Amino acid sequence: MKKTVFIGSVISSKVALETLIKNGVSIDLVCSLDEEVSKNVSDYFPIHDIAEENDIPFIKFKKINNESIVKKIEGIEPDYIFIIGLSQIISQKILDMAKEYSIGFHPTQLPKYRGRAAIPWQIILGVEDSKVTLFKIDQGVDSGDIICQYPYQIDKTDYALDVYYKVCDALKNALNSCINEIYNNSVNFIKQDHENSTYLLARRPEDGIIDWSLCGKDIETLIRATSRPYPGAFSYYKGCKVVFWKADREENTKYIGIPGQIAWINDQGEIAIITKDSLLIVKEYVIQGNDISFLVGHKFI
Repeated sequence: MKKTVFIGSVISSKVALETLIKNGVSIDLVCSLDEEVSKNVSDYFPIHDIAEENDIPFIKFKKINNESIVKKIEGIEPDYIFIIGLSQIISQKILDMAKEYSIGFHPTQLPKYRGRAAIPWQIILGVEDSKVTLFKIDQGVDSGDIICQYPYQIDKTDYALDVYYKVCDALKNALNSCINEIYNNSVNFIKQDHENSTYLLARRPEDGIIDWSLCGKDIETLIRATSRPYPGAFSYYKGCKVVFWKADREENTKYIGIPGQIAWINDQGEIAIITKDSLLIVKEYVIQGNDISFLVGHKFI
């Protein structure tokens, strides 16, 4: 029987691991990111819980390339290594331990949009038709031969979490469609067209700051793209950071003011903020820091 090691740290890792188990794949070792170092992982999930529930051997790691972890994986003598949902760069030494190959996952239609923060970037770019990709990991960035792809749609009203769930469903479907081919050594690999590849650069929490000189649509899009499970779009009010989780736009025919000014506040706590071409209706937000009250006419900066 083929031996398999699974490495992951997030919700998509959970979905992939559960899908493999349901398909009857025998997992010989699960490597799960330790809770102690999960603080900065937005969508962290302790996949060792899944391993424990299914009587699968597991180890927790803080750094996947730690010598003790490497030795554990080496001791399995795996045929396949699945690396799903891991932001740490994994060593070539580990990748080479797979007798067949190591398998990676990316939530875009490779070779388009290789790289980081694929869900936020796709929302910001207005992508509507996308695909998840399972691929053979090589030494490049998401550049290995494609095993299979599965489509999903991004609606204009989707928030990051909506897209995340769609990605997870597509990942499950992709795995269901190609598990047998992987383990029967009958995958029809597709070479990526490197000449037409594009790259998404990293996004950091500070990239969520709102520029009130932008049009309302762009601000609303940023809010949707960076909403949960990501750090969120934000602005400052009276020195306090305010994170906006949910917002809509309305036509503005009544209120004249400076972009960033509060036009009205209703009984539900919603805030209408002037942009250069519309009103941004903030429906869900969190104030970080002091207890403050919003006042009509006052300004976010």
